[in-house]
Amino acid sequence: MARTLITGGAGFVGSHLCDYMLAKGHEVVCMDNLITGNLDNIAHIKSAAFAFVEHNVSNYIDLDGPLDYILHFASPASPVDYLEHPIPTLKVGSLGTHNVLGLAKAKGAAMLLASTSEIYGDPLVHPQPESYWGNVNPVGPRGVYDEAKRFAEAITMAYHRFHGLDAKIVRIFNTYGPRMRLNDGRAIPNFLRQALEGEDLTVYGDGGQTRSFCYVSDLVEGVYRLLTSGENYPVNLGNPVEMTILEMAEKILRDTQSSGKLVFAPIPEDDPKLRRPDITRAKEILQWEPKVKLDEGLKATIDYFKKTMALS
Repeated sequence: MARTLITGGAGFVGSHLCDYMLAKGHEVVCMDNLITGNLDNIAHIKSAAFAFVEHNVSNYIDLDGPLDYILHFASPASPVDYLEHPIPTLKVGSLGTHNVLGLAKAKGAAMLLASTSEIYGDPLVHPQPESYWGNVNPVGPRGVYDEAKRFAEAITMAYHRFHGLDAKIVRIFNTYGPRMRLNDGRAIPNFLRQALEGEDLTVYGDGGQTRSFCYVSDLVEGVYRLLTSGENYPVNLGNPVEMTILEMAEKILRDTQSSGKLVFAPIPEDDPKLRRPDITRAKEILQWEPKVKLDEGLKATIDYFKKTMALS
């Protein structure tokens, strides 16, 4: 039985990865310091092959036993979170990634880094291919996340080149689905919470900025394919279907039959104007592309939010 460590495993994507790897027959160690993760996300897991360890990976990681794979998903990932926790965000991208790489080297494990479309910053190339180096403001408020992930990519490639570590890098574009937090701060959870509470939906700027929304099950399938591939250079995973934030807000109003209206607020500093992945490499290398349509994914997410809000 393969043994896999998932850092950030009690988070939104991390918890879905725990489910997926267990279903693939892996023994799973979920590690999280719960700064943004939530034990409710893994409370349903009753498998004897699953263990939870509360630990901050920015500190030295001491884990007994063999490891075959490490999925490094520990990090605040929404603007609300990394603006509230700027230093821990920088630490987990630098010190945390260094510690995870050291553990992978010591255990002879393959390691996959969860990077982000944010490494492209406010892009001047559209859609964004992996060959694009990005347009990032290193001293802006979002720089704590963007530059942490850019450093994480650099040290991961250094371990691959210098130590021969089997390392992978996935650049994750906007992902949504059940287990997102109500106060996550990103577009879909923000709009859903406001719509379901009958509030007005807050659209930043004129809503003309674009995003591409990938359902979490599609993302997790792509992550697994990359983890078990022979590819060591970054691969974009996301949905190439692009829409404006305004279009998403209007759709959520319709789908939830909300009484709320649209209200507009100033756009945050360095908010990207365009965001759409070029997934050519994912298609060619991993034979992967998203399958879940927006209507299907949003319905599952709305149902989850309704249930969660009824319990809170």
